[in-house]
Amino acid sequence: MATMVNRFVVREVESDPELAEEQLTADQVEDFRGMYLDSLRNVTEGEVVTGRVVSVDRDVVLVDVGYKSEGVIPIEEFRSKTGELAVAPGEEIEVYLEQMEDSEGRIVLSKQKVDRQKIWTRLFKAFENQETMEGVITRRIKGGLVLDINGVDCFLPASQVGLRPTSDLDQFIGQTVGVRIIKFNRGRGNVVASRRVLLEEERALKRAQTLQELEAGQVRRGVVKNIVQYGAFIDMGGIDGLLHITDMAWGRVSHPSEVVQIGQEIDVKILSIDKENGKISLGLKQRSADPWTAIDIKYPAGSRHKGKVVNLTDYGAFVKLEEGVEGLVHVSEMSWLKRVKHPSAVVAVGQEVDVMVLNLDLQNKKISLGMKQTEADPWTTLEERLPVGSKVKGQVKSLTDYGAFVELEDGIEGLLHVSDMSWTSNLKSPGDLVKKGDDVEVKVLNIDKEKRKISLGLKQLRPDPWEGVAARIHLGDRIQAKILRTTNFGAFAEIEPGVEGLIHISQLAETPPAKVEDAVKPGETVSARVVKLALEERKIGLSLRESGGEDAPSEA
Repeated sequence: MATMVNRFVVREVESDPELAEEQLTADQVEDFRGMYLDSLRNVTEGEVVTGRVVSVDRDVVLVDVGYKSEGVIPIEEFRSKTGELAVAPGEEIEVYLEQMEDSEGRIVLSKQKVDRQKIWTRLFKAFENQETMEGVITRRIKGGLVLDINGVDCFLPASQVGLRPTSDLDQFIGQTVGVRIIKFNRGRGNVVASRRVLLEEERALKRAQTLQELEAGQVRRGVVKNIVQYGAFIDMGGIDGLLHITDMAWGRVSHPSEVVQIGQEIDVKILSIDKENGKISLGLKQRSADPWTAIDIKYPAGSRHKGKVVNLTDYGAFVKLEEGVEGLVHVSEMSWLKRVKHPSAVVAVGQEVDVMVLNLDLQNKKISLGMKQTEADPWTTLEERLPVGSKVKGQVKSLTDYGAFVELEDGIEGLLHVSDMSWTSNLKSPGDLVKKGDDVEVKVLNIDKEKRKISLGLKQLRPDPWEGVAARIHLGDRIQAKILRTTNFGAFAEIEPGVEGLIHISQLAETPPAKVEDAVKPGETVSARVVKLALEERKIGLSLRESGGEDAPSEA
């Protein structure tokens, strides 16, 4: 208080000398000046000093720092971010002396610079000691975010925001987050922070704690973190476990996304733990009993069931009998009659079908199913509907080199062999007599139920022209024959309708001609002698020679 009085008196004396002469002697004035100068601090620009708030005005705050005049600080330096004023008269504060005198002779002070120096000092200590600091994310910039730590803008790279990179950095704006300073340069005003370091430490701690708690056989809740082709990774509390696709369900799973979704909470069973390497194997299906344990009792061979088609392959259809139990219906077991090339021609995914259990392979968890076995085999009663020797009508479905397949009933075909098409014609191809799509009448010659084959005949619908030939034609008889066609070894002549004989080139004349056509021509009628009879082989040898020629060959 004495110091302030002395300064007041000296200022009054200096401002009004006449008043000083009236009230004080020269010695007194000089004494007071000495006292005043002794009371002044030895302060310099750029120094941080402690002062006392003298007054809080509308625009400025006056602070006495122990110099001949008070210092001024803009009042805005005392306002918080919310606009509240944080200063009161009589309060002691630290200030930064920017200028000894301004144009009005007052000291220019700054509170913000002191505060900034303090926070920079605090940031440096936090950097050296790897302490955690808190800041508010204010905006997004190229490569990351700006983090405000007590008024200092720090750079938070995108790679250091979270455990995994994210393209949506805007979601963090306005959040207060804890960080670790990883780079510090006061000269350049450069501070780089990392949130990821703290998250990794937190995860490592949580991971260690979780590993200690987990035991094989436990059922624990986790969150689906990621889905891959072979399974899903489940966050068990700081540590990930693998739920393999084969452990998701007792039945068929084509892709893990059919069972779980990212972010989903699920209860899983811990199958095994490798604490040394931090690996956990999880199971979902193991939470329920294996449906295959009593499968032979529930689905014995020969039993009939309803199922749902869940998958098609080139070789058959998989049918689900119950959750976790599927069987295969091979294409060969789909129809008694049709040649099924692909199961899609008979069934579709999602279709309900009747099946019969054909075979059980308990060791490999496989069931062979049949669809056709749920219906009567039409081949067992085929002879009743198509007895051997009966005449039936059908349609030519396909042609081969050796005959034609004729459909007699839906899915039941018989073979009309080329040798059973005509008594007389030497057919080079079945197509010479029938075409695909032709409706024909045929005779059932034979039925082989085991091999599922039917033999058909076309020529058998007419009398065999060779029947009774032995009674009508004898060796040595002279007969009239019509030349039908010639070959390089002789000529074929018609003896009776459907009965042909061969005149070998050596039997055309006493002196064999150079060419068959030099002796006979198609359409010509000749008188010939029967020189050979082989009725079992349906062969007759003829001769035009007068001398006989019984030793002539029957063909070239």
